[in-house]
This record gives sequence, C-alpha cells and structure tokens, in this order.
Amino acid sequence: MVTLEMNLNILTRDLSLYLENQVKVGILGSGVGLSLVLGFSAAYAFYYLSVVAKKPQLITGGEKLCNFLKAHCPVVSETYYPTFWCWEGRIQTLIRPFITAKPWVEYRNELIKTADGGQISLDWFDNDDNTHYPDVATRPTILLLPGLTGTSRESYILHMIKQSEELGYRCVVFNNRGVSGERLLTPRTYCAANTEDLEAVIDHIQETFSSAPLMAAGVSMGGMMLANYLGRKGRETCLRAAAVFSAGWDVCLQASVNRLVTGGYAKTIREFDERFTSVMFGYSTNEEYYRDASPCHKLKSIQIPLLCLNAADDVFSPGHAVPVEAAKQNPNIAVLLTAYGGHIGFLEGVWPRHNTYMDRVFRQYIQAVFEHANQLVKL
Repeated sequence: MVTLEMNLNILTRDLSLYLENQVKVGILGSGVGLSLVLGFSAAYAFYYLSVVAKKPQLITGGEKLCNFLKAHCPVVSETYYPTFWCWEGRIQTLIRPFITAKPWVEYRNELIKTADGGQISLDWFDNDDNTHYPDVATRPTILLLPGLTGTSRESYILHMIKQSEELGYRCVVFNNRGVSGERLLTPRTYCAANTEDLEAVIDHIQETFSSAPLMAAGVSMGGMMLANYLGRKGRETCLRAAAVFSAGWDVCLQASVNRLVTGGYAKTIREFDERFTSVMFGYSTNEEYYRDASPCHKLKSIQIPLLCLNAADDVFSPGHAVPVEAAKQNPNIAVLLTAYGGHIGFLEGVWPRHNTYMDRVFRQYIQAVFEHANQLVKL
C-alpha cells in the first residue's frame, strides 16, 4: 500500500506539472482550471496504478525454468508500467513504429543459396569491437527473425541488436525471401508453416561458427516460424534456447478477425491464403495450411527452453488465444503474459523513444542463457 501511494503521488505530480505547463492561458490557467487538472490527474493516476500497471503472469510448465527466470530475469517478476498516455493495445500497436527511434547499425550482408535455387539475405552484426568476447570463433550468436514484412531495419530488430552489442554478442538477421531488396529467384516466397529456409539458415550459422553458442529470437510471424521449427525439430536443434515475442498462436483465429489493407481480388487474409499461400506451399486445403502454421499445436514437442512474451490486449493474438494450458504441460516453455502492450508495442516511460519492456525481457533472457548456461542445461 505504501508503494502504491508513493507511485500515486509521483504520477500525480508529474501529470500535474505537465498539464500545468501546457495550459498557461484561458480558464485552465485560472485557479479553477488548475483544480480541475489536479483532480483529473489524481483520478487518472489512481486508475492507472490500480488497473493498468500490473505484474505479468508467468506461466511455466516446470519449476526449474520458473526459478531460472526469476533468478536471472528479474523483469518477469516486476510490474510493467505501460506509457501512461498510450497504454491501450491498439494505440500501442499503431504508435510504436512511429515513435521508437531507429539506432544506426552497420551490417555485413551475405546471400546464401537454397536447395530449390532460391537465395536468402542474411544481415550480420559481427560486433568485432567488443571486449567481452574478442574470440570470433566462440562469440555467442543470436539469430533474429523479423515479422511478416519486416527486415533487419525494423526498429525492434535494431534495438535488439543494440542490446546484444552491449553484452558482446554477435547477431544475424534472417530476412525472408524477397523482402530486403534481393532478387526473388524462385516462384516461392515464405510463410509461418514452412521452416525449410530457417533450417538452412541455422545450419549455415552452425557450420560457420561451430564453436559459438547459438540462440534465436523471433517477433510476430518470425516468432511463429521459430516456434514451428522448434516443434518439428525437438532435440535435433543446435539452438541453446529461444524467445518469441507477440507471436500469433492460432492462424485460423487471426485470419478470421483481420482484413487485408491492400486492394485486389482478395479482401481478407483468409481469401489471400486460400488463393495464394496454401496453394504455393502445396496444401490440399486452407484449413490444413492453417493448422500446420499454428504453433499452438506444436508446443508439446519443443525440447529447448522457450520464453514467449505476449500481451493480453494484442490486437492480432488476444489473450484467450495464448496457449496457456499447453504451456503448462511442457517444462521447457514459459509464457510471460502482460495485461497491456498490444502487438510488438510494450511501450514504457513518459516518452518511449528508446527501449521498451520487450527490449528489457530480451536483454535479460539472452544474458541469462549465455552467462548461466550450466544452470540451463539442468532444466
């Protein structure tokens, strides 16, 4: 109760000062106006601290993984304070791409060939100047998978790389076919269900740096693809651990509630998938494709530690679609579910230009995986 009152006083003070500075003229500049501002600020602060700011739910299938996260990732036990003026999920989803900064990252591009004659663009951040891991051969490596149309230039990817840079790790971004400017050499693109390209990328990284520990993190559709890969491979993966952020767990549900924003013959995601995606990847029906693309059906087969961050108000993957019960059945899986945050939002702070709650979860988790590997093996 003392903490709540302290936070209430601080937030009320900050809101009052901010609003007072914005309204120097008119009725709000009078004593009556300032009283109204203070009253509104106090009421809003009370609502925010009692309803909006909450600790996330941590759902795990095993006590060991739960204890590991609580010991080395304190963020999983801390209250998440969404940005007080845009905490609602749809607003967070819409505003994040416009408000978050894009730090400069210099990449080394590599094109690798695929078995079907295609090519994949990889953007490497080697981090050769770091002093933590000067040995290139053994430097920890993180594979990053952007969302549906995302590339290595997405703000959330750039922030993940900056977090990794400070810790001394190397990063490589897997750009899906045709999205980052490279030529599309085959009539096939990509989807969450098909993990052949991801397998080729992981094999290539492992062959290039066979002595370096490797983990992966995927965002949105990148997280879905990563989870599907892990479910198919089981223990037959060289990844030490993985994390997925704002992943969609049930593709059928997503296609039912979302419409395409582009024109053309297909007006909904379902129509597009029926006419294009499921046909391209050889599925006999669209329902067969949707089931294969939905990671919720593969959680039981995942055999390495997987941390999943979702917001209950995610507009694309709402809280009731998060496979909480399935996660409870697998000791390798932990779901971190916040009340607010939207889709790849998780904004925090008064002016959320820089790091988000998602960035903090990412940083603490990758550091825990690489720096406390001996404890991770015991899970």
